[in-house]
Amino acid sequence: MTIRSRKFVGTIALLLLVVVWSLLGMTAAQTPWLANSGVLQAIFYVVAGIGWVLPAMPIVSWMARPDA
Repeated sequence: MTIRSRKFVGTIALLLLVVVWSLLGMTAAQTPWLANSGVLQAIFYVVAGIGWVLPAMPIVSWMARPDA
């Protein structure tokens, strides 16, 4: 696979990751145990905001790999 096609596939994968991550985050943020606690909300939003980077890192490194 060429770098150009890897970047195309990786871009689609990253867009899907962000959409799914945000939908799951919005769903989890509405749970009653989280909605009633300000401290838990702060922790959740920090983790949810930074957490998508961990699954995105392998995708980005795969996209940036040079051609064979």
